[in-house]
Amino acid sequence: MTTHEPTKTAGVARARAALVATVTLLAAVDLGLKAWARGALAGGQTVDLGPIQLRLGFNSGVAFSLGANLPAGVLLGVTGLIIVALAVFAWRAIRTATLPARLALAAILAGAVANLIDRAADGVVTDYLHTGWFPTFNLADVLITAGVAALVLSSIADAGAEEVRSRAR
Repeated sequence: MTTHEPTKTAGVARARAALVATVTLLAAVDLGLKAWARGALAGGQTVDLGPIQLRLGFNSGVAFSLGANLPAGVLLGVTGLIIVALAVFAWRAIRTATLPARLALAAILAGAVANLIDRAADGVVTDYLHTGWFPTFNLADVLITAGVAALVLSSIADAGAEEVRSRAR
């Protein structure tokens, strides 16, 4: 009896399915929290959680309100194009990416997609996390920021590992 190892194609297909599932799950969680915040925090209510408060806010721009004066359609279009480019990159990179890099790409895509979907409804992104010293933000923003940081760290670690392997040869 022989064992049948999955082909590389099947492994890539599973990795891509995992990417789509992770992006979908994380984006859904963020959109659910935004819907909750719009209902529970409307009217100025805040919830104090110590170092962070739950406080409703809206951002008509992108990061740190950049582009807030641009028409919503322009922001949607440009953001959509960037997301498509990132999705194509992730789809292709998944073949050789490490698990940390895959998770980082999923987090970035999930945050970007969730903010795009939220903005598409009324031209603004719902924010609900407030520190008092930093602009109000949301889980999607955390996913994007943490994903970028993880991707950078993963790339540095991968480059270091490759250097060690090349020295060992």
